[in-house]
Amino acid sequence: MGGKYHHGDLRGELVRVSLDLIAEQGLAGFSVAEVARRANVSPGAPYRHFASRESLLAEVAGNIACQLADRVTAAAGGHEDPVDGLAAAAGAYTRYVIERRAGMNVIYADGLHGPRHTGLHDQTRRLTDEFLLRCLAVAPDPATALELMEQLFTQAHGYGTFQLDGVFVKHGYSTDLVVRKSEEAARAAIMGRIAGAGR
Repeated sequence: MGGKYHHGDLRGELVRVSLDLIAEQGLAGFSVAEVARRANVSPGAPYRHFASRESLLAEVAGNIACQLADRVTAAAGGHEDPVDGLAAAAGAYTRYVIERRAGMNVIYADGLHGPRHTGLHDQTRRLTDEFLLRCLAVAPDPATALELMEQLFTQAHGYGTFQLDGVFVKHGYSTDLVVRKSEEAARAAIMGRIAGAGR
């Protein structure tokens, strides 16, 4: 058994190992058996802390949403201009996806949206609020802000996925360049929504 288990922190260790496993292999590579193996515990040990695979994954997804919200807040907070802040938030999302192979794909994974996973719902709301409030600050109306938020999440996730899948790697793009491109695309989307409102 691992040392952390004996110190009563198996629950936290299982979440940390799960995050690392997803970062290495993506959501498709996630399994409770592999998490247990990497945590040096028996295959049944995780089920003493999590009732099911979905329960463990929901805890992991909540951590991902929390980490993303923190990164978005930090990135956007460094800019006075709301457009720059929102673009930086999109770039922060892209960077996280590249580093952790995780984003909305894990947060909205199948089986995680029942009433049992209120912690995940709270963290997801915090993340989306970080984006939505910033979209409301630049958009002409709430409906446009919602559309903009959806577009930014989609673009930011897409840039990260293209890098992970090797599409951008073939062009020699670095992570920093992909993040910069994500920010530029976000800024173009934001300005397009603002300009469209004036028509």
